[in-house]
Amino acid sequence: MIPMLAFQRLPPTSPDLLRDDARPYFLWWLDATVADLRAALGDPDPARRAYWMGALLREANTRDVWLFVTPDQVRDHWPMLARHLGRTRGLWAWLLRLEEPRGPSAGETHA
Repeated sequence: MIPMLAFQRLPPTSPDLLRDDARPYFLWWLDATVADLRAALGDPDPARRAYWMGALLREANTRDVWLFVTPDQVRDHWPMLARHLGRTRGLWAWLLRLEEPRGPSAGETHA
């Protein structure tokens, strides 16, 4: 097994992501702020948290993801979260050494 390196976070792609009133670029289809995202990621409903975490992982630059969640949070939510990741599901499974679920993710269609 490869030893884990010390976790060091890169700076955000935009300093605006550090402001609660900013609109995150990765939630382009919503009128939501950083504060709205943080609230949704702390929602008591695990399905709601998984949806928002999936949107974050699917749409944000990987370096910005860690401003909002930790690798352990992603691992803990993986069973409900993976279906919201679309084509990025394999990437996140590989990055976090998780088993990639079989079958299409939500929203994917196969001809």
